Amino acid sequence: MSHLQYFRLRISGLVQGVGFRPFVWQVAQQLKIAGEVGNDAQGVFINAYCNRATLDQFIDQLKREEPPLARIESVAIETLHEAMEPPTNFHITESKKGVVKPGCVPDAATCDACLEELFDSANRRFRYPFINCTHCGPRISILRKIPYDRGSTSMSVFEQCSSCLTEYQEPTNRRFHAQPNACAECGPRMWVENSGGEETVTDDLFAFIASQLRDGKIVALKGLGGFHLVCDATHHGALTSLRQRKNRPAKPFALMVRDTDIAARYVSLEPEAEALLKSPAAPVVLLPSQGESLPEAIAPGQNQLGIMLPYTPQHHLLLSAFETPLVMTSGNHSGAPQAITNGVARATLSEIADFFVMHDREIVNRMDDSVLRYHNGRAFAIRLARGYAPLRVSMPEGFAEAPDLIALGAELKSTLCFIQQGQAILSQHLGDLEDAETFDAYQHTHDLYRNLYQHPSQRYVIDLHPQYLSTQFGESKADGAVLTHVQHHHAHMAACMAEAGIARTRRDILGLCFDGTGFGTDETLWGAEALYGGYASVSRVGTLASFPLVGGAQAIREPWRALVGQLHSAGLLARFKTLPCFEDKPLRVLEQMISKQLNTPLTSSAGRLFDAVAAVLGCSADRISYEGQAAIELEAFAQRATADSAPRYSFALSEQDGLYQLSTKPMWEALLLDLCNQRYTAEQIALGFHNSFADAWIELVEQVAARNPIGAVALSGGVMQNRVLADRLSAQLQRKGFSVLEHQTLPANDAGVSVGQAFVAAAQYLEN
Repeated sequence: MSHLQYFRLRISGLVQGVGFRPFVWQVAQQLKIAGEVGNDAQGVFINAYCNRATLDQFIDQLKREEPPLARIESVAIETLHEAMEPPTNFHITESKKGVVKPGCVPDAATCDACLEELFDSANRRFRYPFINCTHCGPRISILRKIPYDRGSTSMSVFEQCSSCLTEYQEPTNRRFHAQPNACAECGPRMWVENSGGEETVTDDLFAFIASQLRDGKIVALKGLGGFHLVCDATHHGALTSLRQRKNRPAKPFALMVRDTDIAARYVSLEPEAEALLKSPAAPVVLLPSQGESLPEAIAPGQNQLGIMLPYTPQHHLLLSAFETPLVMTSGNHSGAPQAITNGVARATLSEIADFFVMHDREIVNRMDDSVLRYHNGRAFAIRLARGYAPLRVSMPEGFAEAPDLIALGAELKSTLCFIQQGQAILSQHLGDLEDAETFDAYQHTHDLYRNLYQHPSQRYVIDLHPQYLSTQFGESKADGAVLTHVQHHHAHMAACMAEAGIARTRRDILGLCFDGTGFGTDETLWGAEALYGGYASVSRVGTLASFPLVGGAQAIREPWRALVGQLHSAGLLARFKTLPCFEDKPLRVLEQMISKQLNTPLTSSAGRLFDAVAAVLGCSADRISYEGQAAIELEAFAQRATADSAPRYSFALSEQDGLYQLSTKPMWEALLLDLCNQRYTAEQIALGFHNSFADAWIELVEQVAARNPIGAVALSGGVMQNRVLADRLSAQLQRKGFSVLEHQTLPANDAGVSVGQAFVAAAQYLEN
């Protein structure tokens, strides 16, 4: 027998709160290894008494058979030489405290084993709406601090009964140290209230709610990370009432269906998309509409539906009574954060919901549903929260010594990114900070994460825009803090680079960053930019010709104003004043505003250009009711046309002092003539615009490449969520020999800005 030694293993990754210790215990039993496994603030440690060959087998088996929610990132091995009494067995130790290293895992959808018990009439947890185990259930949504133990969660107020405690303490049990473990005898309870706050007595809560939904009622349901507003997706009256009461006239509703067989009746469902729906994250997945039709009011003007499967026991119990979808939308008024407490739900949703399904397990961290788009065999993140956050972002080569810092993100779709001890952690989606309640929630989340991870840094990273509330929040920390400003589009580009694992020392990346607006280094509003360089610095080498944003922020809400600015800059406004979208509009007043430069800031915004084209083609020209509505409808138009039927339009490319600029004037002249002469349908013109815009930028990239070596082209910014545009750019760039970087794990929109900010600031610190 080879020599027995004492080894200490340090396991890093997502290994806390996922049943990892009992898993290690079981493998150690199989291999007859003595020693111990424990949790501390650094992660998981293992003391193993065995020979080296057995140790190697042990590590290999741990990596191959890790629990469903675990992710081993590294295993450090140390040989202990000090005199120690050889252990005779292998045991699990109590958690130890210390300096925290980030390691909290996201919430996870109900696993198959728990689901089987939920509907087993012989099981003691039959129809118990809070069933969970180490492989599923709440994590971050109930967590106050780490290590992840019951006393650190909102389950601390529920003392386990003897049966639950036995499970909790038995290493071979699936519920060993499952912190939310409970049953009907000792755990949280659920009840129904009417809109007046009076509890409704019912023998079967879920049967009662199902009957109310079938009658067209709206229900506020408290779930895992917040409240949802629920109605029958096939009930026209309920949909109309929900839109009116919630003040949500057009933004699509997410749907929940019982299983993928039902989903396949309404959307195109490839095997990869089905696996995504069934994953522990259980996101909302945007899928092409196909098959049976649903009311237009669910997703007006769209070619796709947002579908998710039940991810809590409550959802499974409710959906078991439905063969058709339920609307499952955030429990809030439009623009406000999702309600997470019973009191806030009663106060804010009583005019929307007819009934409330409440429970008494506190939601500590708000977690909206995550949203991904499945397209051409790939999934693209739109919003990351429940099931994905906190998200660990891998550190590319050269960032191992990155300083601890906190990046505060943008104004819209805000997130926070923490770098700590060589790890980057992205928070959940927090929303648009222009809403006061959302900004309060943003500040609360900042404080909570700092406490959760015991983050020591006073180094903050903020956007250049002086009016962003995230910027002002960072500046409020100025006493004793180090502030780094990062330009908005540079952050977009850096986020895409980081996701692709681009090394810190690379200086040959060309970023194409298209979005609404971002504050530029020249203090104008950028929005369609080509940036060349790397993490630490970039040069602006290409842009869209600037045009006036007539009315400032009002032009974002009213797309026809963007069209006025575009046509004025192209010298075409007088010629096309009679366009239908200009009927009854005060064009003379707007022209005076432009001439006097009154509230008409210049912008190179791609988002507003897409709005302008949408307006002239009849897509929400007068006013939008949610961000990006006109451009989203324009993309849907383009998807309805065939490639061989689309016209081609030209953009004028010029260069001055190393900056290439694309003018839209020739495009507008041809497009408007096509429209007025009815040469093409609106759908064909929409596709022609998308393709021509992409091709113009490809020409610009080729011009930049003639002067600079380009290692890769990174596509980022909210407009890159438009798959008609992004697909064209990616395919044509690769056809011409360029390597292309695209977002998938991180959102291309402003939710990824905090990640980019963090890596830009880290690179600048490391290189200065």
